[in-house]
Amino acid sequence: MNLPRSSGPALAVVGATGAVGSVLLRILSQRADIWGGIRLIASSRSAGRVLTVRGEETEVIALTEDAFDGLGVGDVVLFLTPDEVSARWAPVVTARGAVVVDRSGAFRDDPEVPLVVPEVNGHAVRIRPRGIVAGPDCVTAAMIAALGALHAEYALTDLAVSSYQAAGAAGRAGSEALRRQLSLVAGTSLGEQPGDVRRAVGEDTGPFAAPLALNVVPWSGELCEDGWSSHELAVRAETRRILELDALPVAVTCVQVPVVTGHSLTVRARFEREVDAVHAREILEAAPGVVLVDDPAAGEFPTPADAAGTDPAWVGRVRRSLDDTRSLEFFVCADNLRKGAALNAAQISELIAGEFA
Repeated sequence: MNLPRSSGPALAVVGATGAVGSVLLRILSQRADIWGGIRLIASSRSAGRVLTVRGEETEVIALTEDAFDGLGVGDVVLFLTPDEVSARWAPVVTARGAVVVDRSGAFRDDPEVPLVVPEVNGHAVRIRPRGIVAGPDCVTAAMIAALGALHAEYALTDLAVSSYQAAGAAGRAGSEALRRQLSLVAGTSLGEQPGDVRRAVGEDTGPFAAPLALNVVPWSGELCEDGWSSHELAVRAETRRILELDALPVAVTCVQVPVVTGHSLTVRARFEREVDAVHAREILEAAPGVVLVDDPAAGEFPTPADAAGTDPAWVGRVRRSLDDTRSLEFFVCADNLRKGAALNAAQISELIAGEFA
């Protein structure tokens, strides 16, 4: 059962065979080896698969109570699972004394569960009354390191963002749906007449509300009051929690675009003090987890295709708003599976493990 191989803390990964799990295993092989042992857990249909972690072949075990045998104080269990799975099994883990790091939305609104992005509020992992630490949605994670660095200097007072979300955020189903749709429209003249793309794609649009190929879809999540989507409200709530600005005015529009990997956002942030674009670039250059790429004259600015497979948030198009000297506008891209999910979870897990070293 992949018991710890040394005196170091053990790490168990629940959902190891999913899209984010696959990325996490690669990340674990690239970072410092602090774990006494790594245990891989997934649904019963994936049990028995053998995956490679840090050069070692490791068998995936089924998600049952027995899967957590031997885990206790000082160990970390990382959930890369849907909300209902995390909600069901996290209390089982914490009852044994281990700490849960959860990537789902099950605990993000719980005031007794810190919501953490290590570059911004890593200190928050230490106060966890329920023994659980949550990570934010991948859209929030893409922008928050840059936004947090600017907030520390200028004091954020108002925020408006639009997201351009990759199909891969919906897991393998999202990526596969986009690739299937692209194959149906490639080499055609579709996109010039009303409804022609819809007819070519058919009724099966996958996890998207409309065809994504040759299109953008201004919707992500479930319908909430007054026409807002659950995803938009989540980005608003998570930004407030991470920055500790409970009354921050936030406007969000979530848009899905035909990109496989990498979320992008346009951001307009207003601050208490007048901003200077040159100084803002200096802040972003020094910010942990952020890389500045900002030379439009040379055609240098971030794109999701360039951010895919990388760890940082890539920021460019930094400029002061034309009509407001206290507002700054910029564009940011990040790999939604790495920084948006797996890397952030790995970083949180390492912070917790450091407490018991």
